[in-house]
Amino acid sequence: MPELDVSHSAVMARLTMSALERASRDPSCWREPTVHRALLVSGLSVLTESMRRLQHDLETMPRENISGDDSPSVG
Repeated sequence: MPELDVSHSAVMARLTMSALERASRDPSCWREPTVHRALLVSGLSVLTESMRRLQHDLETMPRENISGDDSPSVG
């Protein structure tokens, strides 16, 4: 995967966590609709990127790993 994708996703995740940290210290910021929108957009961006990466991994994973034959046994 391109390095740009990795850094973009990481930045969005850090921005989301930073905004949540600030919001937890100042409850009055939740009165601002822009705070809600910013958190939703950044959170959705991280979720979308995570889903894209998961899909990519599943598509490129060798078939024998998907079948579950070599998965560790429990118990």
